[in-house]
Amino acid sequence: MGLRLLAVGDIHLGRRPSRLPGELANEAAELSPASAWNRLVNLAIQEGVHAVVLAGDVVEREDDFYEAYRQLRSGVERLAGAGIQVIGVAGNHDVHVLPRLADQIADFQLLGRNGEWETATLQNEGEQITLHGWSFRQAQVRRSPLDGVRLSRGVGLNLGLLHCDRDQPNSPYAPVTSRELESAGLDGWMLGHIHAPDALALENPIGYLGCVSGMDSGEPGDHGPWLFSIEGGRIQSLEQWVLAPLRWEVLELDLTDLSEPEEARSRLVQQVRKLDEEIAAKTQPPEAVGLRVRFIGRTDYGREVGSLFHQDEHHIVYDGAANTRYFIERCLFEIRPEIALEELAQRSDPPGLLARRLCLLSDPEQEEARKMITGAREILEKQRRDVRWQALDPAPIDDAAVVDWLRRSGTRLLEDMLNQQERAM
Repeated sequence: MGLRLLAVGDIHLGRRPSRLPGELANEAAELSPASAWNRLVNLAIQEGVHAVVLAGDVVEREDDFYEAYRQLRSGVERLAGAGIQVIGVAGNHDVHVLPRLADQIADFQLLGRNGEWETATLQNEGEQITLHGWSFRQAQVRRSPLDGVRLSRGVGLNLGLLHCDRDQPNSPYAPVTSRELESAGLDGWMLGHIHAPDALALENPIGYLGCVSGMDSGEPGDHGPWLFSIEGGRIQSLEQWVLAPLRWEVLELDLTDLSEPEEARSRLVQQVRKLDEEIAAKTQPPEAVGLRVRFIGRTDYGREVGSLFHQDEHHIVYDGAANTRYFIERCLFEIRPEIALEELAQRSDPPGLLARRLCLLSDPEQEEARKMITGAREILEKQRRDVRWQALDPAPIDDAAVVDWLRRSGTRLLEDMLNQQERAM
């Protein structure tokens, strides 16, 4: 069965989730990173992994020693009892507390104390891995840990374990470049610090593992450790275990053609039901999902919908198939009022002229519409070829993109013109 290594990003033991609804306030501990760590330990034992490696920021703050000690020790002892090795490096959050915890927990091995590179060897049934690790020695490190360092390869597959800030040269958190990582002579890098996970590639994986559990609505989507299955001296598969007890999602709800304000709630439930089907299929579904809802589209019921959902913020709005509770963390309203273009187009004032031009876009093949599209493309292509944007490798502009740009910009201008006329009355 080779060797199965579970790579864990930032855990932040000691941190508590925020912006929970009152109905979940008493369950904050069950939705915390500590609960995610407990889920991870249970699954690692159940699935028979051989080693768990921690990429720093295991602990949130230095003064979380006692709480983190209990949580980390309990997990490490259970892993060790199942024959699973636990190895980690210190990040900028736990630069002092993690070494102290390592001194107290016999089965936890800390690599790279005092900012010195160290190696550890993992093996199972003839399969071997050499881990190269480096730990923060102080809260801020402005020099690259790889600057002037030559790493010597060990036995088997060679992987690096590092907490760092990639391609941010002025960062105080161990700045490294992608070039340094790629040229270090290892077979891959498991990085901590950035909470959004990278899409790790099977061949020569170099990237951020991401945090184990999203801390707030600014960290939506999948989070969890990565399982490396190694056989024949190669990584045969990579799988992310999505197991955070609390998940965050951004949900976009289009209210165009809304027949009445209450229909917005029905549309939300339909969207959440679809989302729940996807989430229920994850490795271990969450206990709760916080929704940041973006209301978009055109409706004249914007004010009424806003009033309805103001009441729904911080309340559970749906119970999922796996007993996952969905609550609204915040509502963002980007609704625009409906505009009767055909009616406006009958007018002879500037808004009427603009409305007539927007109506032409409903049939882009008309001669007048083609002239508009051609003229707009010339302007947009000139901007696209500007030397300032070449590093972004902007894609060529097709008709659909030009029409979309004309519609959006023209509609915004029309709204401004109508608002100015209304204020002048």
